[in-house]
Amino acid sequence: MMVPIKAIYRTGLIAGLLLCTCLRHAQAQYATEITVAQDGSGDFTSIQDAVDASKAFPGQRITIHIKSGTYREKVKIHAWNTMLSLIGEGADKTVITYNDHFNKIARGRNSTFHTYTMLVQGNDFRAEGLSIENTAGPVGQAVALSVEADRCVFENCTFTGHQDTLYVAGEGARSYFHNCYIEGTTDFIFGAGTAVFEQCRIHAKSDSYITAASTPKGIPYGLVFLKCSITAAEGVKGVYLGRPWRPYAKTVFLNCEMSGQVQPEGWHHWEAPEKEPNVYYAEYRSTGAGARPASRASWPHQLNRRQSKKYTLDHIFSGWKP
Repeated sequence: MMVPIKAIYRTGLIAGLLLCTCLRHAQAQYATEITVAQDGSGDFTSIQDAVDASKAFPGQRITIHIKSGTYREKVKIHAWNTMLSLIGEGADKTVITYNDHFNKIARGRNSTFHTYTMLVQGNDFRAEGLSIENTAGPVGQAVALSVEADRCVFENCTFTGHQDTLYVAGEGARSYFHNCYIEGTTDFIFGAGTAVFEQCRIHAKSDSYITAASTPKGIPYGLVFLKCSITAAEGVKGVYLGRPWRPYAKTVFLNCEMSGQVQPEGWHHWEAPEKEPNVYYAEYRSTGAGARPASRASWPHQLNRRQSKKYTLDHIFSGWKP
């Protein structure tokens, strides 16, 4: 018996509608707005619990709102937690804190990388309005934030610690920090990643080194500071802008205001003068008492206007628009 064409069409249409409905229902089976609150008024009381409950590789961004409070926990944004946002209620109100350090972790020569308060491994991560701190004190390497992912944005955040406060890792991995406050003592912004700090305050708490880039060979940009303020604590007398953790380190300061505690020579070769030919350190139009181009070491660069033009977000991030 032949089935009428209209019946076949109608059956197919119904099946298609049911399939679309099922797909939409499947896509809606995860929360895209989650709240963390210590008083129990949200979905979770722990940030890590909220992260762990988030869908892996979501089709749309998942936002975790973190209410005011001090959250004492280590937070890990796993590689499968892509397109995740952590939104606090202000850097002075939402604080994530822990106190691990090299000797406390005691996991051998690479213990530094386990000391983080927060570790980001999921691409397209975003954080706004919160503080991440490592309160171990001046006891050696103690990371507050470790970023090992690509296309990460930090807006209106505070990062505090002593040695190794902020680690930006990953060959070619890109991260963007805007209107943030970052403080520390030795090498407190370090790593192999490509990171831009725009309109941030960078605050040194001791006579030491601000940056320790380890940019891999062939990567065009390392650590870039745009229109930042470089300050130091009272009593600090000599701060270096950077020293090379690896031989192809790249660090550039453009249109930054520098306090008088910045060393006249500006940069240090880390007791390895053989690194000087391959390291790329530069400044453009530094201002303030610490801006002394005539006194800088001979091997870093003072950029001219034409050279400075390549330090735009489009160029640095290869088309990614944070």
